[in-house]
Amino acid sequence: MTNFRKSLIAAILPITMTSVPAQAQIIDIDLDLGDLLGVGLCIGGGCDDDFESPDDELTLAGTDVSILFNDTSVSPAPLNDWRININDNDPTGDSYFAITDVTGGQQPFRIMAGAPGNGFILDDTGHVGLGTQFPMRDLHLTATDSPGIRLEQTAGGPGAQIWDVVANESNFLIVDVTHTKIPYVIEADAPNDSLIITETGRVGFGVAAPEEQLHIRSNAPDTDAFALFDANGSGSDAAFRLRQNGLIPTTWEFRNQQDSGRLNVGIAGGNTPFKIDDQADNNLLRLGSNTETDVVRITGRLLVNDVALSVPDYVFKDDYVLRPLSEVKAFIDQNSHLPEVPSEKDIAAGGVDMTGMQMALLKKVEELTLYTLQQEDAITAQKQENSDLRDRLARVEALLTE
Repeated sequence: MTNFRKSLIAAILPITMTSVPAQAQIIDIDLDLGDLLGVGLCIGGGCDDDFESPDDELTLAGTDVSILFNDTSVSPAPLNDWRININDNDPTGDSYFAITDVTGGQQPFRIMAGAPGNGFILDDTGHVGLGTQFPMRDLHLTATDSPGIRLEQTAGGPGAQIWDVVANESNFLIVDVTHTKIPYVIEADAPNDSLIITETGRVGFGVAAPEEQLHIRSNAPDTDAFALFDANGSGSDAAFRLRQNGLIPTTWEFRNQQDSGRLNVGIAGGNTPFKIDDQADNNLLRLGSNTETDVVRITGRLLVNDVALSVPDYVFKDDYVLRPLSEVKAFIDQNSHLPEVPSEKDIAAGGVDMTGMQMALLKKVEELTLYTLQQEDAITAQKQENSDLRDRLARVEALLTE
């Protein structure tokens, strides 16, 4: 067998040795390697007379081993030349298996020495396995701890940025490696439909078919469906806004004010007509009940502070002209309500100004007080007159009896 290999080499060497420097000899060999009777074929400067490799039909041996694929096609056909490279011929270099685009000057594929088993598997279904011999999905990645994928934009583009997608026994994470932040986390064993985004842009939390742009559903027993807006930074308010761009574009906001603890409801950047203090008592204001659907109940004190308020104490001034009761009666007979007090028709049409109504009623109470005092004066005068008449009558009766 050794003599046969030597004979084959002897047949080839004269051709290669007589080649012109910087030129390649054309060797046309039509050989059935099975004829080598299991010895195998060795090509390259690293082969020696004692070489035998019964497990390999072809061996390339040397200090800088490579195979060149030289495409001699004519343009416009593809023309790139390719090379298979084995290791760097340098004491400080790397050990690897690589495929190089010779024409393009790039090395798109490299396997480093020491790579683990099953580093890359393409099975008969087209599934790709990285770290597994039996890929179960189109791409199946395994590792003993926290398998991940890195997405890196180099500084050659708009700016350097690195993202990692990582999974482990506790979480699924998206990591902003560049800024050392973890903005996205899904805990293991999270419930079904925890986050859903539909084709219409609706977002569901706990619901597979959200019925509004934002739909939050609690499926577990005794679990409330709360939305928490948590301003955890110093000097930050917690708020949400409602904006529409209709005939009267407006943005309302509900704001938990950090410096007062108060809930403010108002126009964003504008007036705040409604405020609730954080120390307000329970059930201060209730609108209706199961038995009294039309009742507004205020359990605390109702204070009204109207800067335009005109308290009718002027009724008690000397120059105030009190309307005679005869005129009041005539007005009531004609209009069926008190003067200066809104009628039922007025209230039904335009509502009631509670402050104005209170002041109107106060004025009527004060006028009623004046009417009562007038009547008291009249009654007192009448009593005095009656007393005088009784005294005179008594004197007359005394004279008649003498």
